[in-house]
Amino acid sequence: MPGVSDSSIVELTTGSLLGGQVRYAQPKAGFRTGIEPVLLAASIPARTGDRVLEIGTGAGAGLLCLAHRVPGIIGTGVEINPNLAALAAANAHDNGLDTLEFCIADIAEVALPASFDHAFANPPYHPGSGTASPHPARRQAKMADDELFKIWIGAMARAVRPRGSLTLALPAGAIPVAMAALANAGCGSLTLCPLWPSLGKPAKLLLLRALRGGRSPFRVLPGLELHGAYGYTDATEAILRGASSLVL
Repeated sequence: MPGVSDSSIVELTTGSLLGGQVRYAQPKAGFRTGIEPVLLAASIPARTGDRVLEIGTGAGAGLLCLAHRVPGIIGTGVEINPNLAALAAANAHDNGLDTLEFCIADIAEVALPASFDHAFANPPYHPGSGTASPHPARRQAKMADDELFKIWIGAMARAVRPRGSLTLALPAGAIPVAMAALANAGCGSLTLCPLWPSLGKPAKLLLLRALRGGRSPFRVLPGLELHGAYGYTDATEAILRGASSLVL
């Protein structure tokens, strides 16, 4: 998710992703990376040599995980916050992932070439009418409205080649707006993958996949159960720590 331009972002924490396989630094204050970009990256059907776009890349967690799982992808991350874009580039360099690049841009204004094989995003999704965080970077990273989904999906659709994939991590309430925006952008072959918090609980977050120009019937997958009785399920652990893929 993107942040806002904030020169006060100076203090970092260092940690890792994928069970220690990827070194990862991120701002100590503001929006902190959760499991969403890791799960999202696991679902991208990229192969070595593919060109992949991530919108709202933040400190780069999604592209870092994808590039680790699929060596040799050519990745571009778009981030509105210059501090986060610079941090994402530093994270990529620290992991030897020099086929990744990060640009500072507002996705509503930047023109991207229609040359990507895949595009993905974890957009801000909390309603603007909710209680806002006092931290500006976290506020921008978390809060959005329906227009933002339309803008991001339109930009992703214009950037991918015909039959290229678009994948988003979205809350359940945003799915109707996102599906309409994908249809308006000429994308079809929709696939929905619920991320169940645990057995018997409603899915609050889902992965939505579409193909530019796709015409296959809409599919709803069984989804992924995140938590079992004693923590993450084995399938979730395989993704979060073992860098396994999540096939949609």
